[in-house]
Amino acid sequence: MPGTTVVVRDVSSIYNGYRGFVQRISGSQAAVLFEGGNWDKLVTMPLKTLEAS
Repeated sequence: MPGTTVVVRDVSSIYNGYRGFVQRISGSQAAVLFEGGNWDKLVTMPLKTLEAS
């Protein structure tokens, strides 16, 4: 669901363990916003690699 906080659980991803916010969902993909200090990054990831936190 958009607005949900998620953690990436994919050992092959550089974002493994990162926590972000779901911005939108399209099919089996989710756009996740990662924020860190003075940087923001919006990344599209498969839903199966995300775990609600």
